Amino acid sequence: MTTQPVAFSVLDLASIVQGSTAAVSFRNTLDLAQHAEQWGYRRFWLAEHHSMPGIASSATSVVIGHVAAGTSTIRVGSGGIMLPNHAPLVIAEQFGTLESLYPNRIDLGLGRAPGSDQAASRVLRRGLGAGGEDFPALLSELRAYFDPSIGTAGNIVRAIPGEGLNVPIWLLGSSGFSAQLAGQLGLPFAFASHFAPDYLIPALEIYRGNFRPSAALAKPYVMVGLNVTAADTEQAAKRLATSQQQAFLNMIRGRFGQLPPPVDSMDGLWSPQEEAALQRQFGYAVVGDKAQLIDRLQSVVRETGADELIIASQIFDHQARLRSFEIIADARQELR
Repeated sequence: MTTQPVAFSVLDLASIVQGSTAAVSFRNTLDLAQHAEQWGYRRFWLAEHHSMPGIASSATSVVIGHVAAGTSTIRVGSGGIMLPNHAPLVIAEQFGTLESLYPNRIDLGLGRAPGSDQAASRVLRRGLGAGGEDFPALLSELRAYFDPSIGTAGNIVRAIPGEGLNVPIWLLGSSGFSAQLAGQLGLPFAFASHFAPDYLIPALEIYRGNFRPSAALAKPYVMVGLNVTAADTEQAAKRLATSQQQAFLNMIRGRFGQLPPPVDSMDGLWSPQEEAALQRQFGYAVVGDKAQLIDRLQSVVRETGADELIIASQIFDHQARLRSFEIIADARQELR
């Protein structure tokens, strides 16, 4: 058991809801970040996705700057930048710029997935390689731009701004690959249990089992990603959660669109097989009122030994989403 509440953070996709626009999404993202700062959340991260009508955070570094400019203390970062989509020098320069503008507030979370479908991935990675197999080499190159001492001596290409700046690097993953690499390099590790629940515990065991202390980190540090939907009543929370359930149902059917409004019941919208797939997908999802959140979140912390939870919450109505994160923050204070 911990003597203090585990840290909570926010993972935002800058969702575009049906009938709305990316411009509205960005205003809502900043509003949520400002509230999250007031409610004591540690970080506000944005995720890189491409060619998805319901997600506006494709230019992730730009949106990070938008949020950092409108807040003052909360850490802002990527959850994550999909490194194989980019030249490492460009990411070092972008995050060096962000760190220069907003000192000691920028995080660089990295993943190796495309954050898109195959067609978008081919366009993004034109000339950069076919997949994420070279992720360790790209990561090594990126880290060397921030700290030339860990790269090839005499490298004439420099990241300005970026070189010499302390931008914490996190590895994100949904399997054992990044868990093992994060452990070997002594970096903090964030696991995406909000979409890969079956691999959570094995990945954390791999990370901790392979951990080597580094200049960045003396001991393992684990962040666990969770889908959480909260409301003042269980019934209201379950209704709000149907927006995300519908979005995932559409995704597995190959239909990508904007986030749909909630419905009273998913009955009739999914087949028994699809219902089972969603129940498995949301195996670690937390839906309910404050008392239910306290019970479930405490269970997750005990099971995983997480140092931090990062909360994703795709809710159609912005005010309901704010209320959800407020309830989550209140629940955190009662975790022990």
